[in-house]
Parts: sequence; C-alpha cells; structure tokens
Amino acid sequence: MSVKIRAILVLAIGTILGVSLSLGGAILSEKNTRTPASLTGDQSRLLAEVMALVKDDYVAHISDAQLLDQAIRGMVGGLDPHSAYLDSADYRKIRASTRGQYSGVGLEVSEQNNSLIVISPIDGTPAERAGVKAGDKIIEIDGEPIIGETITKSYRKFRGLKGSNITIRVRRDDYDDPLTFHLTRENITVKSVRHEVIDESIGYLRLSQFNEATVEETKTAIRQIRIEIGGLTNSKLAGLILDLRNNPGGTLDSAVDVSDLFLEHGVIVSAVGRTPDSRFERMAEPGDILRGAPMVVLVNGGSASASEIVAGSLQDYSRATIVGTQTFGKGLVQTVLPLSRGRAVKLTTARYFTPSGDSIDEAGISPDVFVPMVSNSYRASMVGHVDLKNDSQLGEAVEVIKKRPIMHTLVTE
Repeated sequence: MSVKIRAILVLAIGTILGVSLSLGGAILSEKNTRTPASLTGDQSRLLAEVMALVKDDYVAHISDAQLLDQAIRGMVGGLDPHSAYLDSADYRKIRASTRGQYSGVGLEVSEQNNSLIVISPIDGTPAERAGVKAGDKIIEIDGEPIIGETITKSYRKFRGLKGSNITIRVRRDDYDDPLTFHLTRENITVKSVRHEVIDESIGYLRLSQFNEATVEETKTAIRQIRIEIGGLTNSKLAGLILDLRNNPGGTLDSAVDVSDLFLEHGVIVSAVGRTPDSRFERMAEPGDILRGAPMVVLVNGGSASASEIVAGSLQDYSRATIVGTQTFGKGLVQTVLPLSRGRAVKLTTARYFTPSGDSIDEAGISPDVFVPMVSNSYRASMVGHVDLKNDSQLGEAVEVIKKRPIMHTLVTE
C-alpha cells in the first residue's frame, strides 16, 4: 500500500497570493492511501452528462484533462475560501514559501465574500515599498476585475519571474477613488526576525512571518540583545517587545516553538477536526528564555493565524501584555495532502483554539491595552529602526515594560 506524506499547514489567512505563503503547521506524518469514494449510478450519470455537454457544445474545445482539472478545482475550491487543488507548480511554490523564498510582490491576501483583502504586505517587499496596506480590497489585477475570483487563480498572477510587472487597483477605507499600484516582481528572501535595543535595556524583536528559520533566528536575536545591553550599560534585559504587527502567519511548528521559548508549561494551542490527525494539542516544555523578564506583544489587524497562536498563548498565561488593535481572526487549519505526479489538495481540516479554549476564527485576539494605529506611523519601526517619536503603539509598549517589575529566575549562564 502506498504511503503519502501529509503536511498540516496553517495559512495566514487561508492562502497567500503571490505573495509569500504563510503556511501553517508543518506537522508531518504518514497516512495510508485512501480508498476513493464510490459514486451512485445517478451521480455518475450526471457527471458524465455534464462533461459530454461541455465537450460537445462549449464555444471552445476543451480536452478531457482540462475538464477533469476544472472539475477538481471547482469541487475543492467550492468548499470554503481556503481549500484548493494545487497542480505541481502550485505545490512546489507552497513548499518553497515555507522556507521564506519565492518570486513575487510580497503580499499576503485572503478571500472574503468573493473579494481579495490584503492581510499585510511583507516588510521590505515591492508591495510594502509601494504603499499597499493591510485591509486594502484588491479590485483589479492587470486591468481585469476580480469578480468571484478564486485564491488559486490570483496566486498565479501575483507570482512570476523576477523583473516582470503587475498592476493592481485597490479600494481603501476613507478613500473615495481606487488606488493604483505598479509593482515589479522580485526574488524575495524573507528574513523573519529583526532586533534592536531600546532605551539601553529593553529588547525589540520584530517577527515579519513564521517560517522554518524563525525560532533559531529568534534565539540568536535574544542572545544578541543581551550582549548589546551588557555592552551598553552592563545591566540585565529589562523586558522584551515582540512586534507581530502585520505578521500574517506562517508554519504552525514555528509559532508553537516561538511561544514555547517564553512559556514554562501548559497547552500552547489545540486543534479539533473530524480525523485523528486533525485533533491535537501542542504543549510547552520547561524553560523561559527571558527568565521572567516582562514581555509586550504588539498586534494589529494584519496579525493573523500563527501570530494569533503566539499572542493568544502568551496572553492566556499572562506571560505578556498584548498592546495594539484587534487581530485578524484566522483560526482554521489547512492540511496539504499530496497526490500523484507532484500534485496536492489543500483542505480545511480543523479549527484551532487558544489555551483557554477560545476560537480565534472570525474573532481574533483582543489587546489588553488598546492603542489605535495612526496612519502609517508604525512603518519605520517595522522595516528600519524603531520610531518611538511617531509609533504610539511602540511607545505604549515601552511604558508597559517600565511599569512592570522584573522577576528574573535564577539561571546559570
């Protein structure tokens, strides 16, 4: 009996179009080949009748292979906005995206009510530099209106060769007329972690997405922060600000491992679905890399999926204060099931829950301290150096750190 590798992927809002693909979960297990479900005689007859009509009467010739491909795409894509059939090219791009490398424009998008909504632009990418913002509704791609267009079709349009161009038009709240952006695709390698030291003793850690390298990059960054603080003041780390604003998600394993860096025990996230593989709990292991130093997590409407796992777990255990605005609300698990000849199906298989048992889907994480965003004031902090003067959310995070007592555990260096 053949064996398939099954990769559970939590997508930052479902799917990533061209953009980077925030996959979730990289949990790998083995699964025996399934026995295909049999159709009734009437169902088989209906399918054959429709295929025959299309082949005979449709305005253009369509091969049997094309008909089958479209039938599968329609069957899976009609389930929900996040499920999709992936041909071999799509599947290769998804796997490449988990490593943080792809060619595109750097947009994370979601399909909502037959519309494409920008979850967030990725730091330092063509879309971010051009000024595309979280919450923008994409209404045209290269002059073609998006009317009930699927995620998979749009995904192909956003991806392309380095140097090739794409034009998108968006509608934005508080703007009467659509905005047009001319973007040039690039080979994008996303470095998911950036760090700085604020006020000589507070660490700032920016995570732009969760990929396979994020947890090791996070550990390295925290070590560097400690070294820099010691060199500046010969003092200890006073606290850490974890910036997850406009972080659309990433691999589930990465989100769990990053959460585990700061937690001593307990459930980090759980998932509930119909199959045994889709029901699981991920637990924290002893050891807090900050040794009890206070934490603040910055979030906004562009924080989704894996970001919400981290924020939710740290909030539920009172390990961090959440500052900012309501997060996106993506709490569904997609499982990528490989098929023959390099193809796959991405299927919604479960919902995930925070340690307290709350579902994030369509609800999001509510901040402990609500601080609205003012225009693009946070941009400099996320793509360059921190901007305490103009970034009100970051300024509030610093004040929260300063007000909290430092409770370091006794750990030998």
